[in-house]
Amino acid sequence: MHAHVHPQHHHHHAAAHAGHHAHGVEDFQRRFWVSLALTLPILALSGPFWHLLGRPPLLAFAGDHLALFALASIVYLYGGWPFLKGLVGEIAGRLPGMMTLIGVAITTAWLYSTAVVFGLPGMDFYWELATLIDIMLLGHWIEMRAVMGASSALEALVRLLPVEAHRLRDDGQMEEVPRGALRPGDRVLVRPGERVPTDGVIVSGRSSLDESMLTGESRPVERGEGEAVIGGSVNGEGALTLEIRKTGGETYLAQVMDMVRRAQASRSRSQDLANRAALWLTIIALAGGTLTLLVWVVLGRDLAFAIERAVTVMVITCPHALGLAVPLVVAMSTSLAASQGLLIRDRAAFERARNLGAVVFDKTGTLTEGRFGVSEVVPLGDLDEASCLRLAAALESPSEHPIARGITRAAKDRGMEWPQATGFRNLTGQGAEAVVEGHKVAVVGAGYVREAGIEVRHPRLAELAGQGRTVVFLLIDGRLLAAIALADVVHPESREAVAALKRMGIRCMMLTGDSRTVAEEVADELGLDEFFAEVLPGQKAAKIREVQARGLRVAMVGDGVNDAPALAQADLGIAVGAGADVAIESADIVLVRNDPRDVVAILGLARATYAKMAQNLLWATGYNVVAMPLAAGVAAAWGLLLSPAVGAVLMSLSTVIVAINARLLGRRVAVLRRVA
Repeated sequence: MHAHVHPQHHHHHAAAHAGHHAHGVEDFQRRFWVSLALTLPILALSGPFWHLLGRPPLLAFAGDHLALFALASIVYLYGGWPFLKGLVGEIAGRLPGMMTLIGVAITTAWLYSTAVVFGLPGMDFYWELATLIDIMLLGHWIEMRAVMGASSALEALVRLLPVEAHRLRDDGQMEEVPRGALRPGDRVLVRPGERVPTDGVIVSGRSSLDESMLTGESRPVERGEGEAVIGGSVNGEGALTLEIRKTGGETYLAQVMDMVRRAQASRSRSQDLANRAALWLTIIALAGGTLTLLVWVVLGRDLAFAIERAVTVMVITCPHALGLAVPLVVAMSTSLAASQGLLIRDRAAFERARNLGAVVFDKTGTLTEGRFGVSEVVPLGDLDEASCLRLAAALESPSEHPIARGITRAAKDRGMEWPQATGFRNLTGQGAEAVVEGHKVAVVGAGYVREAGIEVRHPRLAELAGQGRTVVFLLIDGRLLAAIALADVVHPESREAVAALKRMGIRCMMLTGDSRTVAEEVADELGLDEFFAEVLPGQKAAKIREVQARGLRVAMVGDGVNDAPALAQADLGIAVGAGADVAIESADIVLVRNDPRDVVAILGLARATYAKMAQNLLWATGYNVVAMPLAAGVAAAWGLLLSPAVGAVLMSLSTVIVAINARLLGRRVAVLRRVA
């Protein structure tokens, strides 16, 4: 329940709910059905109830008032037990809250009715006591199920892990072992369609893995030998042999769940506000109930009527909805975000995210992919662009150099096939050469071309150099055929992310160690508001301070490698592309995927979360402003009177509305993810 929302703070809210959370949903369910069953004979025996309907009681016999007393006392003690226990707990902790109100209300009703049965002139209202307890129990039962829903995203994560694993013994035989028995270094087989038991590295096999429940990444990702896999992901078409790297509390899933629990437990400022409001509301309700009783007695109404009004005031003003307004939204937003690969480590920072003024992105690996891509091929001889790229790819395919990989990837993306190269040779610091289709092909840098005395004339080359591109040259049998320009590939999602942030009224900036020309080009391409170029890793935090000095609240987005000081300096530190490495200590929020649009999603979520909290707090307090005077009988002259049971229905309803409103946040997250 939401006992886990606030484990270490014995403040008002936790105390108020300790009483009914210790029991669990089943307990309330059982108490509700038993009380409801006993309420039927109580109604049949109740003179005042039938008097209201203008009929004689359904059941009447000698000593029926004692039977009524016995039945109502069972409902009071058994059905009302969670509330009475809560009342004692709250008074002992000197923190009167919701349980105090309900406890006082039902005790007043029971004591007065019992006094009437044993001789006090007046009318008992046992039937109202019974229906009141029934409705309170039902309200709690429904509400606790809603609270459970908020943390169910977490439980869904736990269920991702298979119970058993196929461990490979040294003799090559396979044995079924429980997941808990796996140790780092063990080898396990994961068949197609099975879930990966725990974090590991692929030793043999190739497959696509569905990690959507862990990272929110909808497309299956291709993984092969030497690559890491996360426990809980679903294996696709190929069988994989894994070597276990992490088990138990060290795994990605365990860390995510731990982080979610910590974030849900960390104090949020809105919660403190709600707790103070709830405490005041309790005091107002107790005072209001007492005042109502006195006023009606002074006005000359009978005691039964006055007590009924007082009880209704206390029930209807229950600050229950208020106590739930914030924790439900907190639990919901944190666990929802986690299942989308958006991990909130610090709630307070997350709450501040709604009024950010600027987002500063680290360039490499965040806005760009941190790898070379071919931006242009400039033919300088008699071959066309495609033929030049095909020859360059044939030469570079055996090489692991970043430039070589950029060229082969570009050819692959265009669906090209290329011939086999022979006699591949690295030209240290200058390039590479090999024989392709009987010709000597070389891809070299500008230095090699200069030394060989080859003249290069083309207007486009000067422009490319001015843009900070890396340019290499393709030679065939010593003749210059083409220039190939490469640049750091900009994430296709970066443009959307920047546009969406600007629509939210946030300034977008970039930090990079690259030259001014490179930075300017990326900034222009993405439509950034500002950029800082040639910044050394140690100076990043200072640049963040500079932006903060203008009075802006700043979020820093980096890949966490050398951005730690800057992430810590910013008002909100966001680490992107963390993959399975959840423990990025300096970040407030960790985004598992390397997708800048997730920054938009998390800031949108922060705003939506705050809006939901505000709506819930407004509803929970506003409802009382109207309900309390009505309960006290202000409109009695016009015949508008609320019975305690109707008061309880309204109170429970207000709580359920708050719970449902919190659950609607889930719809918002899905929408945010699509929009972003």
